[in-house]
Amino acid sequence: MIPPEFDYAAPASLEEAISLLQQHDDAKLIAGGHSLLPLMKLRFASPEMLVDLKNVPGLTGIENGSGLKIGARTRHVELQEGSYGLLTEAAKHIADQQVRNRGTIGGSMAHGDPASDLPAVILAMDGTITAQGPNGERQIAASEMWQDYLTTALADDEVVTSIHVPSYEGYGHAYLKFTRRAEDWAMVGVAALVKVEGGTFSDVRVGLTHMGQTPLRATAVEQALTGQPASAEAIAAAAENADQGTDPPGDLNATPDYKRHLARVMVRRAVAQAAGL
Repeated sequence: MIPPEFDYAAPASLEEAISLLQQHDDAKLIAGGHSLLPLMKLRFASPEMLVDLKNVPGLTGIENGSGLKIGARTRHVELQEGSYGLLTEAAKHIADQQVRNRGTIGGSMAHGDPASDLPAVILAMDGTITAQGPNGERQIAASEMWQDYLTTALADDEVVTSIHVPSYEGYGHAYLKFTRRAEDWAMVGVAALVKVEGGTFSDVRVGLTHMGQTPLRATAVEQALTGQPASAEAIAAAAENADQGTDPPGDLNATPDYKRHLARVMVRRAVAQAAGL
């Protein structure tokens, strides 16, 4: 449980942090550390340099304008204790309070674990991840961010600086998570955003946690419900498609088939809760 030796730096600017990433072939950024440090202690990761973002200004805080702009080093607890709809609800489910007090939203985006709660939420919300590297700033759509297991669209010398999500005023929301033990990783998690107008589903967005190598959208459910009457029967019928296009990993907790069953059940419950049915 002791990591191998590494060098450490705490740069005072974003430019300095990027320069350090360029100078070292095997450097890793650290903010909250709740993903990286356990991997290092188990020696699944052995970076030669840790670049700590704690002194870099401009990476914290939440701005509420036309949607939300969330600084990458903003801690989960700030979402948990705010009034940010689906993001607040999902943040309450992240691990335990100690993790929420230290873990950061940017770290969750950059780590890209499909069992993490927030990536599927940002995906369902059509969020955008802003990253800065030596060639300047760029925006990465959530739909393009996660490419494979623990693999993202970020370059080795880029730093996530903020996350943007549109406003979903008038939408109902729900985040449900099935775990073997309280505060555990999700066997399956479901993020739902639903807008009902005139008794009809005008927009439905469903994100899936731990149903593949990356966070996923339940597009078959979304398409089946959009334009349909807002009823429990319609939700139940659409939820039968929740596992389409998924490839959940089997593990000690559940088989892939059981996770597919969970996805169907939980999508039905999450969408119904979001719709107030």
